[in-house]
Order: sequence, then C-alpha cells, then structure tokens
Amino acid sequence: MSAHLRLASLPAERGVYCLVLRLCAPVQLTVGQLGSFAFPAGWAVYVGSAGGAGGLRGRLKHHLEPASKPHWHIDYLRHVAPIREIWYAAAPTRDEHPWAAALCSLPGAAIPAPRFGASDCRCPTHLAHFADEPDAAALSHALRIALRRWQPPPAG
Repeated sequence: MSAHLRLASLPAERGVYCLVLRLCAPVQLTVGQLGSFAFPAGWAVYVGSAGGAGGLRGRLKHHLEPASKPHWHIDYLRHVAPIREIWYAAAPTRDEHPWAAALCSLPGAAIPAPRFGASDCRCPTHLAHFADEPDAAALSHALRIALRRWQPPPAG
C-alpha cells in the first residue's frame, strides 16, 4: 500500500497522538531555543494534539514528512530518529496534558529534555525516553481509553 493511501486511513477528526521514535545511538541535539540535550539510545515517545484543519491526518502528515525547517521541538528530534509507530485516539478536546503525565508515569520512563513540547503549557515535558520498546497497551490502560496504532510504511 502506498504511503498516500496509508495516510488516508488516519482520521481527519481532532485528537491526541504519540509519535514513537527509535534512537539507534545516543545523540547530543540542540532543540531550537529550548537548548542542547543528550538523548540516549532507545525509544522516545512524544505526545501532541491535533485540533486544527485536517485533524489527526493533517497533523500527522506534517510529522511524517521531512522537516526542512523545524517548527516544533519534535521536528528537531525527527531529523535523527525515525518514527516507528503512532498511537492515537480521536477526541474533541485537547487532552495531550493527561496523556503526557500518564506517559511519564509508565515504568521505565525518563525525561531526557525538560519542557520538550511543553513550552505552551505547565507540563514538565511531552517527551519520554524508554530504554526498551514502549508498550501502547500500558499507556492505553493508564489513560483508560483504547488507543489505535498506525505504522508508517518502511523508508526507502
């Protein structure tokens, strides 16, 4: 199935999502004006919301395309870590804050970059690091909602 058809399977409704990225090696990365951080090898999970036109499909399309000029904190990390999976749920309200709190409370979660993705709220971060592959079911259980999972087509 082509990337375009797979992307069309994502809902155009508002919602909340997690980008699951794989860091194959540690990296020191400057994230805009937020600063420079050491990101360890492993898995990074970023929480965001999609409330604008195009909903989840529109926002995730942005995240799945190369970011030539970074706009959000996650755009910097995407340069060095591919998105391996997306967890999401359609929701009429902006619920990314409880998602970020639940994500950071999961066993094995660490915060590699305080305030990452959270410059417009009071959350400590919207990014958690895991040494081992994170579990969507654990987050789903913590949030008490059903998460849908989507995998981008292989690169290349």
